[in-house]
Amino acid sequence: MDTLWAPWRIDYILSEKGEGCIFCDKPGQDRDDENLILYRGEAHFMIMNAYPYNNGHMMVVPYRHTSSLQGWSDLERQEMMELADLGVAILRKTMNPDGFNIGINMGQVAGAGIADHVHLHIVPRWNGDTNFMPVLADTRVIPEHISVTYRKLKAALEEIRG
Repeated sequence: MDTLWAPWRIDYILSEKGEGCIFCDKPGQDRDDENLILYRGEAHFMIMNAYPYNNGHMMVVPYRHTSSLQGWSDLERQEMMELADLGVAILRKTMNPDGFNIGINMGQVAGAGIADHVHLHIVPRWNGDTNFMPVLADTRVIPEHISVTYRKLKAALEEIRG
């Protein structure tokens, strides 16, 4: 029998779960590395997905708690796309993906894990990254520890941003 290794999940499993919204709480803490926050903009921040579809899976999240895109300012709309572009750039620089899935799951029925706080996913994709595991075993194989990926992406971001 093969062993699937996802050592970062135990921290979440054993952690105390708060009552609040993680997308509101994490930016208020001074622990960006621990919280996997890659970048802080004016209206949004970039954070790695703790339960990624692929290595490098990140999200662009507004600081403002909202479940909708309605009523956004020009800055909020513009910065979300600018940070999505920045996310793609750092993933290209560090991981050389063949493509990307970029999107928003708005509402629980649409697949949003955190339905009350809208966020944009950036998922790097490689030719052949879909195999039998998700289909037959309902399991994804993530080959690199998330903290290693975080350090690589953070270094690339610093290079790109100067």
